[in-house]
Amino acid sequence: MTLGFSVDELLPKARGGGRLAIGLSKLAEDEWLQPEPDLAAREAGFAAYPQGIQLSPEGDAPEAELAAMLGLSGGLPEAARAHHEDMCLLILRPGDEQYRLVGAAVAWPSDWTPADKLGLPLRALHAPIQGYEEQLATGVDHFMAKLKPGAIYGRCNWFIAATGERRWVAEPPELAFAQVSAENAGETLFVRSERQTLRRLPGTGAILFTIGIYVSPLGALSPTNVQRLASAMEGLLNGEGERRGAGAYAHALIGYAQRQVVERAR
Repeated sequence: MTLGFSVDELLPKARGGGRLAIGLSKLAEDEWLQPEPDLAAREAGFAAYPQGIQLSPEGDAPEAELAAMLGLSGGLPEAARAHHEDMCLLILRPGDEQYRLVGAAVAWPSDWTPADKLGLPLRALHAPIQGYEEQLATGVDHFMAKLKPGAIYGRCNWFIAATGERRWVAEPPELAFAQVSAENAGETLFVRSERQTLRRLPGTGAILFTIGIYVSPLGALSPTNVQRLASAMEGLLNGEGERRGAGAYAHALIGYAQRQVVERAR
């Protein structure tokens, strides 16, 4: 089942509010990575954020295997520059129970710093995510342990941001969304979706985690997706609102969606 390669395509399949869930879909080989990446944008992204590349010696063999699998020379940075997706490598050390991050090539992070995460095990990597330990950690650990070479799985999520920039550093919500209203939400709110995939490398056994970033102004989305987001706001306000800052924009987004309904009815 394809996930698509745009916010409009991803939103119907993305989790939005409520209890955390892995929500994985099995993907075919030709559904794995974006087929026509904007390589100039990738080069510009890494040039603007060189600290997005973080490598450790433990990742040397998986890096080489990945590059060869993709028909490239080099390692993880070359693989990520040649594709739309940011890429991370995780390995399971002997005696460990959790995979840990040993390499990252990330031009467009969603409010995280690769240098702070290198070497950390999965649960520590996800510690800032509200509810991860209680609701998701055990399931993720089990999935990673059972993932077979050749299988590709994908999932997607979404965030509301106050910028259309692909590299996103969140500001305090009361500042970021201070100028947002029901009247201007179509231009001042942006929907950011991560299209994530997981795949085990057959030789080294490392797991490749890819993150494809897609961003759209709220007003450019289909009316169905605008209404979908408005419906999700209640879940965010009652659940993850503090982490996602929903209290600062939810009422404006709901008001914008209602205005759309009224305008279409005229």
